Amino acid sequence: MSSNDSKSSGGGKAKGLMTPGRLTVAAIGILGLIFIFENTRNTKIRLLIPEVTMPLWMALLGTGLIGALCGAYLIRRRK
Repeated sequence: MSSNDSKSSGGGKAKGLMTPGRLTVAAIGILGLIFIFENTRNTKIRLLIPEVTMPLWMALLGTGLIGALCGAYLIRRRK
């Protein structure tokens, strides 16, 4: 048995939990959350017909969650 055989028991998975791509996504996510929660003033938003007043952070967070769900759906559908 060679030394490569004992190291390849991971089945081709990532070598570690914290890969550069995951760190980048985590940093962007943290910066996005900081941006969202720094914008706390109330704003008027028109939802098709009604106009509602809500904190800007809530609108930004909702939009981000909708975008993340759409992105996850499209990525899952490609596989």
